[in-house]
This record gives sequence, C-alpha cells and structure tokens, in this order.
Amino acid sequence: MTKTITLGQFIIEKQSDFPYAKGELSRLLRDIGIAAKIVNREVNKAGLVDILGDNGTTNVQGEGQKKLDVYADEQFISALRSGGECCVVASEEHDECIFINSRISQHAKYIVCIDPLDGSSNIDVNVSVGTIFSIYRRIANEGPVKPEEILQKGIHQVAAGYVVYGSSTMLVYTTGKGVNGFTLDPSIGEFCLSHPNMQIPRDGTIYSINEGNYIKFPQGVKDYIKYCQVEDSAGNRPYTSRYIGSMVADVHRNLIKGGVFLYPTTSSHPRGKLRLMYECNPLAFIVEQAGGKATDGHRRILDIQPEELHQRTPVFMGSTEMVEKVERFVQLPAEEAFAAGY
Repeated sequence: MTKTITLGQFIIEKQSDFPYAKGELSRLLRDIGIAAKIVNREVNKAGLVDILGDNGTTNVQGEGQKKLDVYADEQFISALRSGGECCVVASEEHDECIFINSRISQHAKYIVCIDPLDGSSNIDVNVSVGTIFSIYRRIANEGPVKPEEILQKGIHQVAAGYVVYGSSTMLVYTTGKGVNGFTLDPSIGEFCLSHPNMQIPRDGTIYSINEGNYIKFPQGVKDYIKYCQVEDSAGNRPYTSRYIGSMVADVHRNLIKGGVFLYPTTSSHPRGKLRLMYECNPLAFIVEQAGGKATDGHRRILDIQPEELHQRTPVFMGSTEMVEKVERFVQLPAEEAFAAGY
C-alpha cells in the first residue's frame, strides 16, 4: 500500500533543507496552504453564490477587481497576519505593502509577495485560475522593514509556489531543493504529495502566447511564432499552440508536458505586462528548480533588480531549449535567425 504524505508532513520532513530551519518557514507555508483550501472552497461554489462578477473597484494595475479576487486577497492576508511569521505582505491588489505590526509578528522574519487570484478574467467562464506566492527572508533582523528588504532580486527567494484551482486543485512549491506538487484530496481536506521531484522536459512542442496581440509584438517574437508554425517533421513542427489566459495554468501545463510560455513587450505595454514580484519571480524560481529557464529575452528573470513594487517585465519561461531558441530570435535580426536555422 502506498503511503500518503500530506503537505504538512512533507514540509516538516524537509525542514532541515532550509539553512535557517527553526520552524518559521514551515509554519508560513502551512498558513498559505490553509488559506488556499479556503479559497478553493469558494472557487468551487462560486457559481452558486453571489461571488462572481465585478466588485466595482480596480486594483493598482487599473484592472477591474472581481469579487473573488478581493475574497482571495482577504483570506491570504488574514492567514499571514494570524500566523505570526510574516512582517510584510505585498499583494498585487494593493497600492502599497501591508505591514503587519501585531504582537505575534513583531519578530517575524519573512516577507510575502502574492498574486491572490491569477487569471481572474477566467472566473466567470469556469476556467482554471490560481494563486502565486513568493517568500523572502528579511535582510535585517530588527527595526522597521526597509524598502530594499522588500525589493529583493528573485535569486534571494527562500520559497515560492502556486496553487491551481482546476479540475483538481494542486499546490506546487520549492524552497530551492527541487519542486514538489500536492493535490488536494477533498475527502480528507488535505494536500497530498502527488508529483514528487517535478522536472520540466528539456524540450517541448507547445508554445503559449496570446496571439491576438500578434500585431503588437516585437519582430523577433513574430518570427518565432512563424517558426513554430512551419511544417518540419525533423523538428517536430508545427508546434501546438495552447493558451489558457491564466499564467499559472499555462506554466503548470508546460512544466509537466514541456513547452514555452511567452509574454513579450507590446506596443501598448513597452515594459511588459506581467508583474516581476508577484508573477514572474516566483514562477521563474519554480521553473529553474525543475530544470527549465526563465528570461526577459536578454536577462535571467531572477537576476533583475526590482525598482518598484508593481514593476512589470516581459518574460519567456519553460523548457530550456525552447526558451533559448526564443532568445535567439529576440536578439538576432530575422534574416540572421532564419539563416542560422533557428
């Protein structure tokens, strides 16, 4: 009989992998797991209660907030506030950071960046959405949290993860020692280890990009899309185009099957659209830990120094060989890229 390993058990067993292991990070991950279960419950019954649709407000990005966005944000902040291991929460839904100054958190060492509900435009049509989180350790151990402690490079993440609320609900996370996935068993209300030591295939045949924005893409990205569509039996082309519109779901699929996720700059978003702190850094950390690659076309995502909380960036992440091929198209003039056989 196969032993069932729950998320809580796994975190405790792997606690020694973390250099500062004193239990705080384990409790912090546990708190996030609990909030994810609560959000999952609401996602699953969203069509039955008055929780779908617009909230009538917009977030700092100027995007309309869905009611479930607001609910998810409240649940994660509440869990992190009551857990006592987090001193600052940076949420995509808030203009400024939320400083937790409660008695139990006065010596907290961790900063959490979170996108409470990624892909929320899919809520009303019953398509997968998710949560993305990133955890940093404070640089200083006491005193007020300084801006540079929040705006750390992605390489300094101590943990990152995401939750996919889909046909089944999965929590995937890393602490820099590989990637493991847990599926929620609704019969016992626990996340159970289902995908140990996840590894992304080095190459793939899936590309994920919103081709509706094709006219706005840089020429190198347009050339790469054409390359993906050309028939070439030796290179397993044409590739398959798969785009869900929820970054978590697209990256999760490619993590398992192999593929590349592209969200380049556009004429309307010249600095990119996806957020570095809440979306790109945590998912880049996971993809790299699974053996993949994540860049902005020129630089490793995890090496980018954030200059502001809601900073945006272009991103290409997934199977290493596919990402490297995208980089060649982005960095070389079209005629040189095709002449080189890319």
